[in-house]
Amino acid sequence: MPRVVPDQRSKFENEEFFRKLSRECEAFVATGTNLSLQFFPANLHGDQRQVPTREYVDFERESGRVYLKAPMILNGVCVIWKGWIDLQRLDGMGYLEYDDERAQHEDALAQAAFEEARRRTRDFEDRERSHREDLEVRDQGPTTIYVDY
Repeated sequence: MPRVVPDQRSKFENEEFFRKLSRECEAFVATGTNLSLQFFPANLHGDQRQVPTREYVDFERESGRVYLKAPMILNGVCVIWKGWIDLQRLDGMGYLEYDDERAQHEDALAQAAFEEARRRTRDFEDRERSHREDLEVRDQGPTTIYVDY
């Protein structure tokens, strides 16, 4: 199952879900959407988590607020959630933005995976055909030729 859909931009621009969330709004939960934002999770190799830069978590931009940026794949589309949270009231605003750079990267990964699967299928079919041909030759048995003198 691919991580992203084939035409991410079209899905982002045309689906009501994304159109709603791409406008700055006070509460994603009002749309039934809850996001658990994780910044630089530990990777599969067990390396330590990275500390997010000010580009992703900014406490200094405005007093009493934290500005956040979180890239993710949502419903098969590469997006970035951008917004802020009031540190006293714990409310804020945010929106989704299409992540063109990551979308291109994920599309390239998906295409490479597709090509690899196609190559492996072709190799399997070639081996299978060769095996069938070998069996047919064996089933025919030795051929005897009679010659009259």
